[in-house]
Amino acid sequence: MKLVLTLVLTLLFLALESVAVKYVGLGVARIDVTVAIVAFLSLRAGLLEGAAASYAVGYLLDLMTGRPTGLYTLLAVVTFLLGRIAAGLVDVRSGRSFALFAMAADATHGVLAWAIASVSSKQVSVSGLSGLPLEVLLTGLAALVLYPLLKRFGLGAEKRDPRLLTP
Repeated sequence: MKLVLTLVLTLLFLALESVAVKYVGLGVARIDVTVAIVAFLSLRAGLLEGAAASYAVGYLLDLMTGRPTGLYTLLAVVTFLLGRIAAGLVDVRSGRSFALFAMAADATHGVLAWAIASVSSKQVSVSGLSGLPLEVLLTGLAALVLYPLLKRFGLGAEKRDPRLLTP
């Protein structure tokens, strides 16, 4: 049931994101709400549930962006796994700390997307990273707004056992 709720919220947030980006007139950057959702899942969800939800969220982003199928699906799962590792190193209890966590996840996500796209193209261009700082900032602002909503809907509400060594 939580997977379905995650997908419904992701579709809603992706629709709102596309309207906001078009209304504000952002051509270089976007508000990456999917990374904020994946970051939240990496903090709160179990490994299997979070990986499956991240895969589905990434696939929805693949469908919405029109980029090569599988790019954002792969990156969502990788971002989730890296977020799980980072969650063991940092303490995220407030909206501000979650926004910083989501910004770090988005920066990693953006660099990995650029690196994979560069490998598949004939020429490597650093200009593909020009919109990344603005995208990271906008994602941080969106994460600040989304944090109370995601907590309220209880996405990934299963608490992990703090005695486990693996994050």
